[in-house]
Amino acid sequence: MSVDRVLSRILGSGAAAGFAGGLAGGVASGLLTSKSGRKLGKKALKAGGIAVVGGLAYAAYRRYQDESAAAAPGAPASPVEPAPASFVPPPHETEQVEALGLTLLRAMVAAAQADGRLDPRERREIHERIDALGLSVAERAVLRAEVDRPVELNGIVTEARTPEVAAEIYTASLLAIDVDTAAERAYLALLAARLGLPDALVESIHREVGIDGGPAARGPGRDAA
Repeated sequence: MSVDRVLSRILGSGAAAGFAGGLAGGVASGLLTSKSGRKLGKKALKAGGIAVVGGLAYAAYRRYQDESAAAAPGAPASPVEPAPASFVPPPHETEQVEALGLTLLRAMVAAAQADGRLDPRERREIHERIDALGLSVAERAVLRAEVDRPVELNGIVTEARTPEVAAEIYTASLLAIDVDTAAERAYLALLAARLGLPDALVESIHREVGIDGGPAARGPGRDAA
């Protein structure tokens, strides 16, 4: 069983389009996937969900670092390089890969439920659509369990043991929604604050993912405190 494959199918499956249609409870069209997330389809299926989320978070993190360093006279631009192991663990580190994948999956589920709770009918519909993602029995069970379990923001935040993972959690959360409700914007603001992410980094992640609604849209944040 691979949590990374679950993420890959969520981000990249053509079946994701079948989740559109106004499911209530905050579940974004595309089953936990925003419009920007669905654009990653083929890349997610080929590279893996963790690699896609980690790559986006890394690119945003490097831009944030470069722009922060630009204030220093003569500061050179950072070289372009693949996302390091701090963002994308090596495939042979199975436990680390699975743990990160589960954290990112839980972050996506929590964000997708940010503007309401699922009633039994909506939950049944989501379970039916999970069956269309082409997952194994074990993988479907993992995804169903995560959708059904109560959202625990404290547990998600606790897993952000490094700045890199914190950035990935926020990136995954952003990929799960279209940020088109006040509740979703409030949730992202709370998540960024709980993760200790500077506003400039949050803005960089929004730019990388291609979703509006960063610090400039949500008002004063951590950097303004």
